[in-house]
Amino acid sequence: MNTSRTLATTARVLRQLRHDPRTIALMLLVPVVMITLLRYVFDGSPGTFDSVGASLLGVFPLITMFLVTSIATLRERTSGTLERLLAMPLGKADLIAGYALAFGLLAAVQSALATGTALWVLGLDVTGSPWLLLLVALLDALLGTALGLFVSAFAASEFQAVQFMPAVIFPQLLLCGLFTPRDTMQPVFEALSAALPMSYAVDGMNQVLRHTDMTAAFLRDALVVAGCALVVLVLGAATLRRRTP
Repeated sequence: MNTSRTLATTARVLRQLRHDPRTIALMLLVPVVMITLLRYVFDGSPGTFDSVGASLLGVFPLITMFLVTSIATLRERTSGTLERLLAMPLGKADLIAGYALAFGLLAAVQSALATGTALWVLGLDVTGSPWLLLLVALLDALLGTALGLFVSAFAASEFQAVQFMPAVIFPQLLLCGLFTPRDTMQPVFEALSAALPMSYAVDGMNQVLRHTDMTAAFLRDALVVAGCALVVLVLGAATLRRRTP
């Protein structure tokens, strides 16, 4: 992987996003709006917001980054931009890493805004360090970015990219332990949930919610989410190909 080519790709993607304020607003503001809405949905029960708010603080950025990244990358494919780039002496790893870095920078801003709003504006009460909460939120957003880059290879239109959301995100959302503890599920679904990265994202948030210090379980969860994001990026590079010979 060539660092200069990766950074050049990152700069190009960021320049394009700068001219698309609606996409930037979607990435940065939607998680803030959703966590604010959740706070006032549970206005009469602050304890409920404290118990589920931390988990959703990781889920919202993941979903948003998945949606935006998959559509934005597919737009690059359908417009012929990726085709032209792949005809140049630019490695697939350089290209995927450049996209991941560009969207990752926005994911960092998004996670900081959502976490800061939840903690210092909406009064989310967590036992652990806010920095650990931010770390998991950022890893979740990066995982969403990686998944979006990966599934864009299998969609022929933006509508199809959106259709991947029920297939990729919704099963994880139902099985991640957000609605019921994973150990109370049917054994088959409990085993399936253990293979899904969003389960570890929610578990990591719950560790910060309940423990003052970094625990071994938190470290495991963070490493699993980061590892899954890396594996998906490698798969994305492997499936990246020119559509013409």
